[in-house]
Amino acid sequence: MEESEVPLEHLHEHVKETAEHSGAPWISWVALSTAILAVLAAIAGLLSGRHVNEAMMNQIEASDQWSYYQAKSIKATVLDAKISLAGTPNESDQSKRDRYEKEQEEIKSEAEHKEAAAKSNFHKHEVFAGGVTMFQIAIAIAAISALTKRPRFWIVSLLFGAAGCVFLVLAAIAR
Repeated sequence: MEESEVPLEHLHEHVKETAEHSGAPWISWVALSTAILAVLAAIAGLLSGRHVNEAMMNQIEASDQWSYYQAKSIKATVLDAKISLAGTPNESDQSKRDRYEKEQEEIKSEAEHKEAAAKSNFHKHEVFAGGVTMFQIAIAIAAISALTKRPRFWIVSLLFGAAGCVFLVLAAIAR
């Protein structure tokens, strides 16, 4: 799962050029805020990608553990059939059967742990991705502000940027 990137670099460049050629001092602040928002968007994007990769790896490891669990289950079932056919179980077969049961419990626990880690990482990915979206919207609105020379749009842009920061903090403290 790769995050699709919205090409906002040209908007940031346009805001910077507008700030340089405009007499309005607030446009320089718009340019500065879009640069900061772009950095925050990049950081959130990297963290989002990291967590989605971790989630996939954890899910693959969990699937591997469940396959191993099934293999042990098949071995135990075959051993049960052997014991049933023999009538009297020998000590070696019974100890193997007990070992398989114990190993299955450990494998199951590990698989469940990996699944929980995958869910946690995927949740963090989703929250970081929400932050990236908020930052991208903020950058686009800041560009509109500079293009239309309306400072009110810049305020809206800053609000979306603040929302993106909230997503960053929520993702950072999420378990």
